[in-house]
Amino acid sequence: MTVKLIYETHSTTLDNEQGIATGWLPGELSEAGRRQAAELGARRGEVDLVFSSDLRRAVQTVEAAGLTVPHFQDWRLRECNYGSLNGAPREALEPRPQRVHTPFPGGQSYWEVMELTRSFLEDLKRWHNGKVVLVVAHSANRWSLDHLLDSRASLEDLVAAPFEWRPGWVYEV
Repeated sequence: MTVKLIYETHSTTLDNEQGIATGWLPGELSEAGRRQAAELGARRGEVDLVFSSDLRRAVQTVEAAGLTVPHFQDWRLRECNYGSLNGAPREALEPRPQRVHTPFPGGQSYWEVMELTRSFLEDLKRWHNGKVVLVVAHSANRWSLDHLLDSRASLEDLVAAPFEWRPGWVYEV
């Protein structure tokens, strides 16, 4: 048996709209983000349970989606901690590939986020085998999932690639 993991990024935030790298700050959904969350709920009614980051913008996304299944918050699904750059303009994080193994000042590296995501996946397989699980988190977690579940994808290449939104990614764990 396997876990069917459906990954969705949190909906658009006020910071996203202003070009701010929120990092470990809570964030707040924008009006567009609340609409996107409702759409997420409409397309993801088939899940058995939901896990999200415990950061406010991910929790708000799940709440606004209106799903009626159990929702668990897991700190291991947080965005990368940009340290002193939490809340800075997005451009201040560049070049991101240099932060795969070198932490942001006072924060984390993308490799550390990947290791936390790996730990989450191990628990997911152990406790939710055979389930369909929705995960609502952040871009660093999606890069981690792609790296961990698709051995052809290097974390450096994933971090360097431009973000392309789509209505979810599906993985077998």
